[in-house]
Amino acid sequence: MNPPVVALVALVGRLPDPPLDPSGTEARSKLRRELLHPEYHQQNLIQEVFSWLMRKVGSGLDRASQAPPLSTLMAMLIFVALALALAWLVSRARHTAREKDEKRAVLTEEIVTADELRARAEAALEAGRFEEAVVDGFRAVAVRQVERGRLSDTPGATAHEMAEALAREYAAMADRVHQSARLFDEVLYGDRPATREQAGSVLALDDDLVVRR
Repeated sequence: MNPPVVALVALVGRLPDPPLDPSGTEARSKLRRELLHPEYHQQNLIQEVFSWLMRKVGSGLDRASQAPPLSTLMAMLIFVALALALAWLVSRARHTAREKDEKRAVLTEEIVTADELRARAEAALEAGRFEEAVVDGFRAVAVRQVERGRLSDTPGATAHEMAEALAREYAAMADRVHQSARLFDEVLYGDRPATREQAGSVLALDDDLVVRR
């Protein structure tokens, strides 16, 4: 089960049972069963859970209005706690998504030249840090082409987007460009180890694109 969902279910499990119909135990059981549905494991997981819970909250408050004041207060406190927990989960999920997008980006907010990135890649290659050499090497490719005016400076652009643009500019080298872009994603985002030969191929692509007009 998705970690945010596990946290939500755990929170519900620690809450006291309000005198509502259904009981707290039954509500927790229904929540767990609901969260097992496949649609909650898609990209809009948190939004789906939030919508479902809000529907349950609405119906619960309607029933609570018929209960004694103390019971109503207890139910409202539980619902507020759940709402705050969901707000925190949504915030964390969005923050994680932003971090992931930034991690995948080729052109970042970092102010660095192609030569500086190339030097970092060569140093990493020499030190046996082949994954770093692949990442900095492909970023050197992209930044150099921006400096030459062959690519747009678009912070946040992905390796795939960079490869598509480069392939249009250098059709004869499209296969090598796409191969390097896939390697960049696999190493940086897929945690795949790289070899010296793979890192060297990315640096060679940078060299070969420089001599193209």
